[in-house]
Amino acid sequence: MLGFEQVFTIELGEEVAATMEQKGRFESRMLRRGDVRLESLHWITPEADGSRTRRPMNAFGLTHLCFRVDDVEELADAVRRNGGEVHSGTLSELPGSGVGGGPLRLIYVTDPDGVRIEFMSGAPAL
Repeated sequence: MLGFEQVFTIELGEEVAATMEQKGRFESRMLRRGDVRLESLHWITPEADGSRTRRPMNAFGLTHLCFRVDDVEELADAVRRNGGEVHSGTLSELPGSGVGGGPLRLIYVTDPDGVRIEFMSGAPAL
């Protein structure tokens, strides 16, 4: 949905328990999009635990991820179709702040695990 391709998937456990600070088995999936690498973990045992609610933006720690996308509405629709939540009230547009004087558009979504993700269109590729 975000244009990432799978690089590899591997199941790990005791051999990396010290690094993970957790005993158990999990699946690590490495994704790639251009120069960006993103690893997602799926815990097999023990099962993942938590409230699946998004954290306030002023909380300590990671509160959101941001991805530059071509069209914020298109990705928001895909999030809805895949079990996430779109926070339509967070849609912002900054006229003239984007590439070539166009608009910079921002919106927040929450994935099924409660992770807040920002989509930004009109931003330069750098």
